[in-house]
Amino acid sequence: MSIAALVAAIVAALANVVGAALVTGRRVWSARDLDMMIAFSGGFMISVALVDMIPDAISAHGATAGWMVLAGYLAVHLTQHTLVPHFHFGEETHHVTRAVGISALIGMMLHMLMDGVAIASGFAAGASVGTLVVAAIILHKLPEGSTVSSLLLAAGFNRQNALAAASLLGLATVVGALLTATIAPLSEYGLALSGGVTVYVAASNLVPEFQHKHNWRYPVAFFGGCVAFGAGHALLAAI
Repeated sequence: MSIAALVAAIVAALANVVGAALVTGRRVWSARDLDMMIAFSGGFMISVALVDMIPDAISAHGATAGWMVLAGYLAVHLTQHTLVPHFHFGEETHHVTRAVGISALIGMMLHMLMDGVAIASGFAAGASVGTLVVAAIILHKLPEGSTVSSLLLAAGFNRQNALAAASLLGLATVVGALLTATIAPLSEYGLALSGGVTVYVAASNLVPEFQHKHNWRYPVAFFGGCVAFGAGHALLAAI
């Protein structure tokens, strides 16, 4: 794994902590601001998956990559809907039990492991792909850090526990990147697997959070994320 990939994973991990600090420091995002961030992140993430990650994986591994994309997609679905309870952004504002809070944290840590795989695999495919992948991941890590800390506070944990939980999410990202460098199948098919994970997170987690809300700002933010990806993609291609 390159130094750039490791540094990117650490920076992405810090985004979880920053998101949590906004909550533990009593500066909570408004519901509209959170939805705007989620919409923008969704547009950016689905763009980087469909335009860069998945095509690059298929170019490298052919039809096998398609199966790996599907495996990544299904793996997240399994963890979120079978192994641990799935929750939506905003549910952290209600009272939840400690068991639910811890289960949600475990589920998010599994997701963060794949974020690390995506970062390492992206940089292995090229600096431009890696840069766009880490940008997409940072965008959704901020609200996720805020959400998991709010969830634990609602479950009765103190602020130190909430901040520590966000730090664990960040650590899982770094561990995922390191595992990609040491486990051969992850190194070979990590881009395809993380492409499937990214599609799931964007299309099945982020988009449903705002698509039912009748506010023109959310689709504008979503398309803005797609445009921002396109601009970044063009800029990196020109460098």
